Amino acid sequence: MDLKQEINRRRTFAIISHPDAGKTTLTEKLLLYGGAIQTAGSVKGKATAKHAVSDWMELEKQRGISITSSVMQFEYDGYCINILDTPGHQDFSEDTYRTLMAADSVVMVIDAAKGIEPQTRKLFKVTAMRNIPIFTFINKLDRDARDPFELLDQLEKEFGIGTYPVNWPIGCGVDFKGVFDRDRRQIMTFNEFHRGQDKLQAIECDITDTQKLDELIGEYSRRDLVDQIELLDGASFDFDIDQVRCGKLTPVFFGSALTNFGVEPFLENFLKMTTAPRARNPKEGEVIPESENFSAFVFKIQANMNKAHRDRMTFMRICSGKFERDKEYYHVQGKKSLRLSQPQQLMADSRQIVNEAYAGDIIGVFDPGIFSIGDTVCEVKHKVEFEGIPTFAPEHFAIIEHKDSLKRKQFVKGVEQIAQEGAIQIFHEPNTGMERVIVGVVGVLQFEVLEHRLKNEYNVDVMRSNLPYQFIRWIGNEDIDVAKLNLTSDTKWVQDFKGNNLLIFTSEWNINWALDKNEGLILEDFNKN
Repeated sequence: MDLKQEINRRRTFAIISHPDAGKTTLTEKLLLYGGAIQTAGSVKGKATAKHAVSDWMELEKQRGISITSSVMQFEYDGYCINILDTPGHQDFSEDTYRTLMAADSVVMVIDAAKGIEPQTRKLFKVTAMRNIPIFTFINKLDRDARDPFELLDQLEKEFGIGTYPVNWPIGCGVDFKGVFDRDRRQIMTFNEFHRGQDKLQAIECDITDTQKLDELIGEYSRRDLVDQIELLDGASFDFDIDQVRCGKLTPVFFGSALTNFGVEPFLENFLKMTTAPRARNPKEGEVIPESENFSAFVFKIQANMNKAHRDRMTFMRICSGKFERDKEYYHVQGKKSLRLSQPQQLMADSRQIVNEAYAGDIIGVFDPGIFSIGDTVCEVKHKVEFEGIPTFAPEHFAIIEHKDSLKRKQFVKGVEQIAQEGAIQIFHEPNTGMERVIVGVVGVLQFEVLEHRLKNEYNVDVMRSNLPYQFIRWIGNEDIDVAKLNLTSDTKWVQDFKGNNLLIFTSEWNINWALDKNEGLILEDFNKN
């Protein structure tokens, strides 16, 4: 198979949702149908239950939520699929944002009873900015749900996007009979005891075959279905693959991930509709996937993924060409050549060494501490540099101190490594060391994750003192004496560990005070690459 054929069979997508909409459950069932796992795990359940493959971190298993994004690759029907499962909780939205930068399309999971929820809105905006294809899976039809027309209307009005229902639900909850495939004009009947053990066969049944429909779903459901399909066919958006692939029209699928119902038809349709790896825009020009010149960017760093491998893994999205093990490549930000001798194909926290990978693939490489999020790796003789990935401004701050002075080295190592992953930002007050670290996070749950990881991965117990600050700004003046600035008593001067000066504030009023009382002071937003 040549380079172009290998790349064209790649499908790389992220799954997003509000917490508890069923995102991780859907991911598990996709892996199950792809043969990547033998039995699907549960996100929540008994302590003895098998946990979701994508929720590999110990705290994820305890809390029943996704804390960090996971990468899973498997083969299905001739396609090579890279799934990026993202955290749904808003406190981990920065990890989700970075992961979306590595995706070519997005699957948006919506709870049929709740409709669009706050985190879904935020993630959709990030997706829409990149004009990438969006596919919608409306989940939990085996439970009571909102009217499907109401759900479509909400999608269209709130997101300003067209909708095309590929299938249509027949009832919901205890009255859920299955779905009607609009294009094939077939019915797939639901059996709550099926649980996806065998491949469901669609039943061909014309919408005008009253007798057969009555036998399958009952007269009452048949009447409802006929009326709804007639309304859909006359008033809904027409299917347009070009509109789908530029993010203007979302194909909508109804189903139940927990019972496996509708998952395989969704996967089959999705793979046909979505795109192969898309072109990327570096700082200059455009990089097409089929180029023979390898290029990739770093979108995630994770330390201690596997207890058996106390190492640091860097995740790279390949943007063009073919990656070859042991070949010499160029690290743009480090300005030096290197060999990536042990590239990994990933299945959450499990790994397998690969000799080659192609545009669209996600690979993990061992990192001795040389990479940062947003870095570019490319051919030595064909250099390219991708735009960096912006950092979110922290909104919550706390002082973290180690309890045992004999474990200072472990404390410093742990805090620095976790900060390099991008999950936290670390600062210190000028002329102080690493005994007291000021940690900034986007969401407060990150503090709990930090404490848990320091305890379990670095054997360090810490004390946390929350601080009242909510805003942070860079000091843009290079020649200013920060110690002489006229600031309110509840404004704090801090430095990052590159020596940059920043101010943290308790309110926007204090920001304005600093600008008014210090002529020529330049304060810059935190979102720097």
